[in-house]
Amino acid sequence: MEVQRICDGLWRWTAPHPDWIPDGEGPHDWPEQVGCVYYEAPDATVLIDPLVPRAEDDAARFTEALDRDVARRGLPVVVLRTIRWHERSREAIDRRYDVRRRWPAGVEAIPVGDPAGEVALWLPEHRTLVVGDILLGSDVHGDAPGGLAVAPPSWHRDPPAQAAWYARAVPGELRRFAALRPERVLVAHGTPVLAAAAAALDAALATA
Repeated sequence: MEVQRICDGLWRWTAPHPDWIPDGEGPHDWPEQVGCVYYEAPDATVLIDPLVPRAEDDAARFTEALDRDVARRGLPVVVLRTIRWHERSREAIDRRYDVRRRWPAGVEAIPVGDPAGEVALWLPEHRTLVVGDILLGSDVHGDAPGGLAVAPPSWHRDPPAQAAWYARAVPGELRRFAALRPERVLVAHGTPVLAAAAAALDAALATA
């Protein structure tokens, strides 16, 4: 597990995904470590695509730290997903914190436009975009870290409606992300972009 403070009230951590397949292909072609986000919204403590680490010591460290933050803030816990198969540790967190089913202040959902219902989550306070599977860190498929890449067609090949949407609409659908001019993009897969994210997003869309 790696934990990274992005700015006040915004953190990112990584954990190994239990369903990771070495040398996976298509939608399984992603690094074992996946990214998750902790955000202190005005009315809730928000976890985005959360995954509790598998290693016992890391899991204990994670839950102890989160327990302290939840107690310190005295606000409800809310879990958000960027896409439905990022269920991850949602059930365990629901049980531990009596998670509220409501939308928190300070978070905007921006639909990707695909049949799978993926969204990006915009945190205006921090000018930060949190994405699931449509945008990746540039290092996922061998480029240097620090940039962004649109997920390749192989990630969106099933079902046929998803493949058809990808061929028809990407990268046009993602222009709404670029219009936000984000300072940061926190990706689920690969290295996040913590500066000059708007330029990195423009470059990714130009080459998609």
